[in-house]
Amino acid sequence: MQGVARNFFILAIIYALCGMLLGLVMSISGDHTEMPVHAHIMVAGWLMSAVFAFFYHLFPVARASRLAPAHFWLTAVSGILLLVGLFFLLAGNPAIEPVVALGSLGFFAGMLLFAWIAVPATRAYQVQPAPAE
Repeated sequence: MQGVARNFFILAIIYALCGMLLGLVMSISGDHTEMPVHAHIMVAGWLMSAVFAFFYHLFPVARASRLAPAHFWLTAVSGILLLVGLFFLLAGNPAIEPVVALGSLGFFAGMLLFAWIAVPATRAYQVQPAPAE
């Protein structure tokens, strides 16, 4: 795994560890107020980043795109804004809502950028015939 695929996979591992840690903290404390943050970390963070990593690993033409690093940074920065903002919003800080909105819009823009990169890459993909024995 290399380039943006590796970056997304490392990000996915970080998200998984943070999401699991938050889950443990909620379980130990008995306070599940941050359950939506836990779910967002595990799905938007861990799952989506891992899917992006494996996509870029399996489609080198997409990984070579100049837009791939932009996709990584847009997704990484907006995802962190979204999740940290959501954490503080649910902790009772309504003034942080614009940060959550900005993170959400950025994360959606990252998904649109991924679609822009991925759809042509999958259409251009040619299955190679198996070698004759």
